[in-house]
Amino acid sequence: MPNAQPLFRLAEDQPVASTRRGVCPSLSKPMQTGDGLLVRLRPASGGLEPKVFAAIARAAALYGNGILEVTARGNLQLRGLTEDTVSPLTEAVFATGIALATGLAVETPPLSGLDRHEITDARPLAGRIRQAVAACEPALRLAAKLSVIVDGGGAFDLDAIVADIRLKARRVDGALRYALSLGGTAASARPVALLSEEDALDAVMDILQRLDRIGPTARGRDINPSDLALSGPLLLSPENPSDTLRRPAGLHELGEGLVVAGLGLPFCQVKAADLIALCEKVETLGLSEIRLAPEHGLLIPGLPREAARALLEYAATLGFRVRPDDPANAIALCAGTAGCASAYYDTHALADLFIEKAPDLLDGSFDLHLSACPKGCAHPAATALTLSGASLGYGLVVNGPASLSPAAYIAANDVASAVARLGSLLRTEKNAGETARACLTRLGAERIAATLKQET
Repeated sequence: MPNAQPLFRLAEDQPVASTRRGVCPSLSKPMQTGDGLLVRLRPASGGLEPKVFAAIARAAALYGNGILEVTARGNLQLRGLTEDTVSPLTEAVFATGIALATGLAVETPPLSGLDRHEITDARPLAGRIRQAVAACEPALRLAAKLSVIVDGGGAFDLDAIVADIRLKARRVDGALRYALSLGGTAASARPVALLSEEDALDAVMDILQRLDRIGPTARGRDINPSDLALSGPLLLSPENPSDTLRRPAGLHELGEGLVVAGLGLPFCQVKAADLIALCEKVETLGLSEIRLAPEHGLLIPGLPREAARALLEYAATLGFRVRPDDPANAIALCAGTAGCASAYYDTHALADLFIEKAPDLLDGSFDLHLSACPKGCAHPAATALTLSGASLGYGLVVNGPASLSPAAYIAANDVASAVARLGSLLRTEKNAGETARACLTRLGAERIAATLKQET
């Protein structure tokens, strides 16, 4: 049963910790959290061999606390390390032969090269950008979390992922073009121009060099598009971008009789033993890779449908989420007090409360963001509803990121009944055929805040 009242960390018990997002933990720069040191791995290729993934999981259990995470952007995190175990973990990771990406994050969709819906494989252009950046002398000074997205336009797009520079493939009069935009998600970014591949590469390098000249904290939003010398037509608006990621859990068509088995991680985490068991099962099926997916998941491509169904059934016994309609898929949450020194509350317990008391909210039309502090690490982009931890209680943010000033605060000892009131509001007010997101938007921040504060 869910906890009746999630653990809330009072202000006087709050450890001294930075609330600034901007540190990227890596093997060379682990980050201190509530459960020890954390490192993040960015595989350079699209996927991991099952035996390599299993070896990394064994190292995570031997040198950390055995908990691995797939982040909202599809990176791998290992938790619970100490100063004495980081070095042997690093040796164990590199002993697997894995190639890790370093420097500027240039991201592509998780099924690039396999997605039958994509206009083009985004990986070659992404590789050219990485090579051009690596060749710069002197090295560019760029913000730690600055990112570039190159999206081939497939079913598993990255429209809902925040990026400083975004290239999205389009087919224009039979020719391949890239729509360039700056800052935010595809829906909120500033459209700039429609460019050929060569011109897109030149434009990205021009922007990065401008950011270098501005300084190491500059981001894509600091660039004025009118300052850029562009050879393609200007874009006045985005072209109907999607505002939600396709979630990993379930079966996804790959074409030619094959499918992708998608798994969601419970609470964005998996125990090393369960991951090892999954990898061993995948290896027995003769498959060569497991791909990390945004929205805290894994994608296993290249299976006949019946084999994929059997794999999902097995993964479910290990605790993975395998149903696309699982309400937990619609919750984005950080580690909470169990694993972060900045956290004010237990995100896992609060997630259980929402699943039990407000299931109508979790219809997949938006990501409910449970952020244990205002940093919003689990979901940097704005979403319809966020509960952000603060010394005053649970801060309610409507249609914004966790860092936005809350519309109201919910007292720590009232959160269970507040969630129940929100569930009742949705059941009462949602029209037939209306999504939870549309209903929340129609009700507005004041009505939602009043309900949670019991002012109706």
